[in-house]
Amino acid sequence: MRIVVICCSALLVAVASLASNPRPSLTADAFQVDSVHSSMVFRVKHMGTANFYGRFNSISGSFSLDDDPAKSSFQVQIKTDSVDTANTKRDQHLKSPDFFNAAQFPTISFKSTQVKKVGGEGIDVTGDLTLHGVTKPVIAKVTKTGSGGSRGRAIAGVEAQLTIKRSDFGMTFAADSLGDEVFIIISLEGAKQ
Repeated sequence: MRIVVICCSALLVAVASLASNPRPSLTADAFQVDSVHSSMVFRVKHMGTANFYGRFNSISGSFSLDDDPAKSSFQVQIKTDSVDTANTKRDQHLKSPDFFNAAQFPTISFKSTQVKKVGGEGIDVTGDLTLHGVTKPVIAKVTKTGSGGSRGRAIAGVEAQLTIKRSDFGMTFAADSLGDEVFIIISLEGAKQ
């Protein structure tokens, strides 16, 4: 009889533990970026008047999420020649040496060096951004946008926002007509590895 009571007690403790933690944690989970469901969009001012938007269509990388943000990490690669502004002539100019110089610098990359919590769900991600052959430290504001499952695999999403000066990366062409500050949004969906 005593064994039955002990077993029942252990079962109740296990059930109570599951009830208090109904959703699995993302602790230390690594995710491979899903290029189909991830995006990078940029905004720059044209002639000091309207904001102009563009995007990159080829994005890859990985990220890991931990309940302790300091143990999280992010790395992203973007193919420069995938720039898309819905205008073929402008896209070719952006790929030229005047701007991204896609032939010489085929990849834009980011690799985190420090991640820290900043309140609520937000984290500051410091890392090295390599663009146009120049590597500079930047800070991105990152939020977790969700988690779930797809085709039997865990998935998670994050979104980063940052502002850079294109002149810091040696991109100074058309300084009289295009703004120096470029606002960037990177939205990543990843599948658990």
